[in-house]
Amino acid sequence: MSTLLLHPQPLTSESFAPYGTVLGTPYTDEIAGFSNPASDFWHQHYFQAGHGGVPEILWVNYRNAELLITELEVHWETQQAIVPLGERGIIHVVALSHEGTHEPDPQSMRAFFVLPGQGISMNAGCWHTTRILRLESTCLMLTRGSTTVELAAHLREGPQACETSFAAIDARIVVDSVA
Repeated sequence: MSTLLLHPQPLTSESFAPYGTVLGTPYTDEIAGFSNPASDFWHQHYFQAGHGGVPEILWVNYRNAELLITELEVHWETQQAIVPLGERGIIHVVALSHEGTHEPDPQSMRAFFVLPGQGISMNAGCWHTTRILRLESTCLMLTRGSTTVELAAHLREGPQACETSFAAIDARIVVDSVA
């Protein structure tokens, strides 16, 4: 099997829709919110942590600039949101599962530039990995607390994870330009 080449694309609601929801869409009068000269607030997304799940906010420092993708992970019970903080964005790779399986479908893989001021919320069951362009990027992550505890134990000590799975993949990110 040859290496799948992924060209990161700008993040839009339409292009990301199969994988989840884009965060950071501008205020409009059509959505729940409020605007006045002092501040604005508006609805972006109802986060789903899964049955019995407790939402958790994490700070994540991404440092992997390797363009070769050899593994994807998936969280079966929860959505997961990522929002870059500061001045550096990320490249986020996503994939759907093959129909009727728990394996990623390489043909559904896409890479997106997620810039500061944007964010994503992946659906439960969305395969993914994150890369940076050059320098570390700090992100806010919204996830399910039990998924974090289980994943950290798996990565540190190796017990089998139930809420998260991993799959080998052979893909390479090709950066033509930054969005």
